[in-house]
Amino acid sequence: MRRAGPSTIASAALADLDVRFLGARVGRLASMSELHNSPEPIAYNYHVVRQFTLMTLVWGVLGMGLGVFIAAQLVWPQLNFDLPWTSFGRLRPIHTNLVIFAFGGGALFASSFYIVQRTSHARLISDRLAAVVFWGWQAACVAMPISYALGYTTSKEYAEMEWPIALWVTLIWVLYAYLFFGTIARRRIRHIYVGNWFFGAFIIVTGMVHIINHALIPVSLLKSYSMYSGATDAMVQWWYGHSVVGFILSVGFLGMMYYFVPKQAGRPIYSYRLSIVHFWAIISIYIWAGPHHLHYTALPDWAQSLGMVMSIILLAPSWGGMINGMMTLSGAWHKLRTDPILRFLVVSLAFYGMSTFEGPMMAIKTVNALSHYTDWTIGHVHAGALGWVAMISIGSLYHLIPRLWGREQMHSIGLINAHFWLATIGTVLYIASMWVNGITQGLMWRAINEDGTLTYSFVEALEASHPGYIVRMAGGAIFASGMLLMALNTWLTVRTRRDERVPQAAPLLAS
Repeated sequence: MRRAGPSTIASAALADLDVRFLGARVGRLASMSELHNSPEPIAYNYHVVRQFTLMTLVWGVLGMGLGVFIAAQLVWPQLNFDLPWTSFGRLRPIHTNLVIFAFGGGALFASSFYIVQRTSHARLISDRLAAVVFWGWQAACVAMPISYALGYTTSKEYAEMEWPIALWVTLIWVLYAYLFFGTIARRRIRHIYVGNWFFGAFIIVTGMVHIINHALIPVSLLKSYSMYSGATDAMVQWWYGHSVVGFILSVGFLGMMYYFVPKQAGRPIYSYRLSIVHFWAIISIYIWAGPHHLHYTALPDWAQSLGMVMSIILLAPSWGGMINGMMTLSGAWHKLRTDPILRFLVVSLAFYGMSTFEGPMMAIKTVNALSHYTDWTIGHVHAGALGWVAMISIGSLYHLIPRLWGREQMHSIGLINAHFWLATIGTVLYIASMWVNGITQGLMWRAINEDGTLTYSFVEALEASHPGYIVRMAGGAIFASGMLLMALNTWLTVRTRRDERVPQAAPLLAS
């Protein structure tokens, strides 16, 4: 075991209080004697956390910048350049994979490795495997967009990677699981903090649905066919597709929320008991909601109805987590006036509550008859992707970065404030424009003349959508510009001279 330097030991000593502080309301935490009688604090592996943190910012800028470009393609189709590699159909899956797996995945890797060490009071079980996971994941994040641009794809939503890449991702994911659960197994405190429960569920279920949905028959090095066919293939795909939304973009980031919101607010979780109920409820229900993507299709009606019912029930645990996070600020709401990082975290919870209300409502068949295949769905997805996932990630990274590099705070609080307002305004413009477009499209497509013919042609509906596409592009550009400010602020923070650094042993509530 590598011995720690003085500053790292001081940091680890403060981290010994992490679990007790974060879950102060739970009665089964380890006693203070258990903590103080533990062996000498060890140096945590923050190197891999720093690596994932920086790459999260890089992929975020690239993925969101590409999102703005393909939004511009819907405003000005000439930007497709009449080339196969730059067409919307190929760039769109590159955008979704970059923001979900490269940006979102990077944030989850960074935060989970940071949190599991501090709340388990144990170093990652293998520095070498941690490096393999980092570089292996970056290799996958590069291979996916290159293969999609060249036209090698399974055509499955969020699962476009062909079998060699899918196999590589599976290997890296197994190593990630080994690192995470192995670190928990060697923890020096009996209690497993609830955030680690969420990360653990996200790792297990994501691996499971990835393997099952990628059951393929390879016919060449870069071409394969699904093991399933017809409606079965569609059902397995959306069991996977919605589980990616549920367990990566919800459950994984809830693990992040349960650590960084109380840490940044300086308050314990409002109800630790509610967090445990929230965990078991959400993992029991979320995985069955996928059929609501297949309303009015060849899927059996009972399966569609089951997906709708489970989606509606899902509202309860989703809002339980949102309320628990919000109520953690009881007695600390005044901090929102001066703490832009806390504003990111709280506003992300507000968007989480809104998108997890909207989703179950859109799963109701009568509502879905209007919303499906329209831009309303795009607005709903980005209410969660920008408002919840990106903002909770941004707030968490702003909390992490100065601590990882031994700084007192980010280089510029003013830039964080500017980023917050750019992100908020950009998100609102984006989702509002898509809501208006979606409802307009749904109504125009359903309009029928007295003789039973359609009132509007598809082209007329597209023309009516054009102003919304312009506003969507502007909103996305505003949001992406905030990411550029964050990248600049991070660079200025990291490059601060050594004599401007502060000791790792910062006050407890800021540690």
